[in-house]
Amino acid sequence: MTDEIIIRDLEIGDAGWIIRQHGSLYARDEGFDITFEALVAEIMADFIRRRDPARDRAFIAARGTERLGCVFCVGKDEATAKLRLFLVVPQARGQGLGHRLIAACMDWAKAQGYGRMELWTHERHQAACALYEAHGWHPVRSEPVENFGVQLVEQSWEIEF
Repeated sequence: MTDEIIIRDLEIGDAGWIIRQHGSLYARDEGFDITFEALVAEIMADFIRRRDPARDRAFIAARGTERLGCVFCVGKDEATAKLRLFLVVPQARGQGLGHRLIAACMDWAKAQGYGRMELWTHERHQAACALYEAHGWHPVRSEPVENFGVQLVEQSWEIEF
């Protein structure tokens, strides 16, 4: 097995891994209930069924057969893309992989002609929010909610190219 981490497109088996990792990690780390896993499953199913390869792309970080993280670029409209499902597994954090994934997603979005991107997160994701900020994103909305069985402060972020 190689030690090199590659970033590739979506392959068979990735969707199930993404759903499981999001569900398990968010339950363990954030106390989210199973409705979050359902949301991730819906996002994945929608991406697979409706994907336009010229406008939508998955970025899967892997070392050999081991998946380490992911992020998605999904077209919202002609000018706007959404960054979705960003995740780096705990054992791969702190090595710059999050930066690589976000940069790959943003670079691809720019190359496809998107003029802006947006994302949804919550303020407890301090490490992810620090990455977004380091890449030029800024929060545009913040709202306290009860979602996925917990109290959250949801945030919308965006960036213009």
